[in-house]
Formats: sequence, structure tokens, C-alpha cells
Amino acid sequence: MTTHTSVWRALDQLAAEAGLSPSALARRAGLDPTTFNPSKRVSKDGRNRWPSTESIFKVLNATGRSIFDFANFVSLDQQRKTENGFSDQEQSHFEIPLLGFAEAGPGGWFDDAGYPSGEGLDTIAFPANRGETYWALQVHGNSMEPVYRDGDRLILSPSAKLHNGDRVVARTRAGEVMAKVLDKHAEDSIDLCSFNPDHPPRTFAMDEIEWVARILWASQ
Repeated sequence: MTTHTSVWRALDQLAAEAGLSPSALARRAGLDPTTFNPSKRVSKDGRNRWPSTESIFKVLNATGRSIFDFANFVSLDQQRKTENGFSDQEQSHFEIPLLGFAEAGPGGWFDDAGYPSGEGLDTIAFPANRGETYWALQVHGNSMEPVYRDGDRLILSPSAKLHNGDRVVARTRAGEVMAKVLDKHAEDSIDLCSFNPDHPPRTFAMDEIEWVARILWASQ
């Protein structure tokens, strides 16, 4: 079920992706700067207030996003709370690491769990539950078109449970980083398919793989 909090957090994420505060987002959309203030989200008698359809579409037009992007934000928020059992009050925006594919390749950027570590990493704001570990990978070039395009940011979770058919990013112990579709995951091997059906699938022994992280969402 879509909740009041998830819809408002989707608007907050639109603002964060645009590098804006909720007030600045409202101004850019031609709305009163207080439209998305926390005080406007609950009435004086404690009832939840929902953003209007008009304000949502004005924001989408102002940021160049689609209603499908907005729905993805809402869906991801609901998915995190369902999988992790956190309440709305336990979730907030956090700065998560942002790497490019070149940075994610050979080098000492990751800990044993597949989470970026070290100083000097770029970050972006992202709504997350307390204790969760997410990081972002920015796409460069057109090798993953039409699924992902140059400049898209993939939100990854190295701790999310993997299922056949999931879109994932994998890194081999040789330092190769690739975005693929998980076709089969056994104890001793893993089969990864390309987004482009013209490219053959690849099979790796598990001792060749350093980590696999599930793609939870992409900014497109």
C-alpha cells in the first residue's frame, strides 16, 4: 500500500536529485515556497495532507522527470520499509558514496562487503533507513543503452538478497565492473546476461567474483 510518507519522500528525493531543497523545488515549479514544508504535510488536527496532483506534475515538468520516475521513488521507499521492517520515523536522507565505473574498477575503493570506503569520495543525498548500506554508480558512455544511458545513476545495495532476473552490478577479483542481469546464481558459479541480447551471457566461478550488488533504482 502506498503511504502518505512515501509520497512525500518521493518529492524530497526529486528535490535532492535536482540539488534543491523542498522549498527551492517548489519555487522552481512556480509554487509557493512553503508548499512542501513539513508543516504542510499534516493538518493542525493531525490528519495527513497529500500533495496535490497539480503540484506533483508541476514539479515533474520543472525537473524534467516523468511520472514513472516519481512512481519509482515511491515504490523504492515502500520496498525498503517492507524488506527491512523500519517505520517511517526511522527513515531520513543520508549522504551515500557516488563512484564512476572507472573508480569502481581496479583499486582499493571497497571493503570486504562490497561497500565503497576511503576518503575523498563524492556523495549524493538519498532517502534510506537507519543502518542500511547503499551506494551510487554513475554510468559513463553508451555501452548499456537502451536500459541505462550516459549520466544515469544506479542505486546499489551490496546487502540486498539476490534473485534470478535481478539487475545487478558485479565486480571480479581482476577489477572488471559490469552491469548485468542475474540469470543463475549457484553456490559455486554465477551466470550473468547482458542487457543487449546480441552479447552472449558470461559465467564466472564464485571465487572469481569479489562482490555482486543489486540495482534497486536508477535515475533516468
